[in-house]
Amino acid sequence: MPRVTRGNKKLLRRKKILKLAKGFFGAKRKNYRSAKESVEKALTYSYRDRRNKKRDFRKLWNIRIGAGVRKYDINYSKFVHGLKKADIILNRKMLSNMAITESDSFKKIVEKAKTYI
Repeated sequence: MPRVTRGNKKLLRRKKILKLAKGFFGAKRKNYRSAKESVEKALTYSYRDRRNKKRDFRKLWNIRIGAGVRKYDINYSKFVHGLKKADIILNRKMLSNMAITESDSFKKIVEKAKTYI
């Protein structure tokens, strides 16, 4: 029975993995086996962290909003509750940005939310 050497397919598969391993250190870049393990791990981390990034940014926005609202003697949860009752529909990213850059308009929103508490 003839021996199968895989030919071009094997080379292309290895080149793809080694291309993904570009920038790794030492054997993780040069050796196929080490590179394959490192690339698989890196791809797993990148998949996981694309989801975690959304979670982390939401936390950051909440912290910024809470810090911005505390100037006006109200806490974060009461502020969000007041926004819902006042039918003010702004996402946390925009509220966070307003708390940092546009303090006058943010103050008006806080005062409006305070009236509904």
